[in-house]
Amino acid sequence: MAVATCIQTPTRFQRRTIADATAVPIGTIMKLIDANTVVVSAADNDPFGGIAWEEKTASDGLTEMTCAMNGRWSCTSTAAAITAGGSVAIGGANAVRASVGSNDVVSGAQLGSNRILNTLDAGGGTAIVEID
Repeated sequence: MAVATCIQTPTRFQRRTIADATAVPIGTIMKLIDANTVVVSAADNDPFGGIAWEEKTASDGLTEMTCAMNGRWSCTSTAAAITAGGSVAIGGANAVRASVGSNDVVSGAQLGSNRILNTLDAGGGTAIVEID
């Protein structure tokens, strides 16, 4: 599972609650599951909870972590094509896909206010995503 790589440092962060038993590498796309609580994103349409800004080791006694809420990121895309300038949403475990507009905004799957900076053909690749 490839994680997102930071290209431009974020300036907005959220402190999120997470289970002590969870291990999270830096750059993992997180799923918001409850009031300020996150887990590792694993499926298409997961609500965006930020991108892990720090490593979380399993059973380390910590139940909070910092998630980046903006910045520029290099992310793995799903096999579907994405057009430069479009918005993206969570497409699976640490993957993004083209946003389908209002459906992704309402479900929370869209990565905030964002745009992809490169065009990807069907088959996937590396998406450069700017999250505002």
